[in-house]
Amino acid sequence: MSFSEQLKADAALIEARLQVVLANRADQPVTHAMRYSVQGGKRLRGFLVLEGARMLGVSEDRAISAAAAVEALHAYSLVHDDLPCMDDDDLRRGQPTVHRKWDEATAVLAGDALQTLAFELLCDPALGSGEVRVALVAGLARASGIDGMVLGQALDIAAETASRPLTLAEITALQAGKTGALIGFAAEAGALIAGADPAPLRRYAAALGLAFQIADDILDVTGDEAKTGKRVKKDAEAGKATFVSLLGLAGARARAAALVAEAEAALDPYGARALNLIEAARFVIARET
Repeated sequence: MSFSEQLKADAALIEARLQVVLANRADQPVTHAMRYSVQGGKRLRGFLVLEGARMLGVSEDRAISAAAAVEALHAYSLVHDDLPCMDDDDLRRGQPTVHRKWDEATAVLAGDALQTLAFELLCDPALGSGEVRVALVAGLARASGIDGMVLGQALDIAAETASRPLTLAEITALQAGKTGALIGFAAEAGALIAGADPAPLRRYAAALGLAFQIADDILDVTGDEAKTGKRVKKDAEAGKATFVSLLGLAGARARAAALVAEAEAALDPYGARALNLIEAARFVIARET
């Protein structure tokens, strides 16, 4: 199956798993908001879980709960990032953000519940032994907490009122937490489930995560809101330092391409089995959404 076909198939598998998990829950606005929040999107992080697992001989049926978990966690982060106290966005994936469709309190609670749902999913016995599940829980907690995504978001908020723009090194460190940490967990999860050495996938994910954020910065400058499904040019309007503002558009594109080459090289130990992960890295900097 080609990369594009596999990405689409995995997105459908993850969507089905999340909707099953969210079925028969309390009939409340917060539950409806959770279902709304997990609909759509590329599911790239979930794909990385499933493809890494497949590459190492682990079936989709065994790994699907980990893929759904990382997508639930990602959905929570988007719901909270869109809030007025964070990025204050009205549009996500071409639809009103959760706090606009419902209200701020419902958005906060839906995000909270999606975060805890992620850890519930990682308790699925199908993922393996207790030791494997603990490793997955610990990995996702580190990636999403104060050593990862939360720290990155805090640094991003602080930068908005800083007395000077961030340097390239500071932006790189910020994005390693805000965007890269969760991508890193997703890429390593298959190896954790398989009981394999995660080091090559860790190197792959470090380069991939940074390339992904540079591509986001480029899309904020060059993207079409109808295609991206979210507001564009907001970084420039806010006066934020980005990879594009510091490197220029051509420089940012060159840096992203170099990072994709690093990601591909990290997959050398896997040979032809890594073809879809290689294509995923190329997709990251070629996407329009």
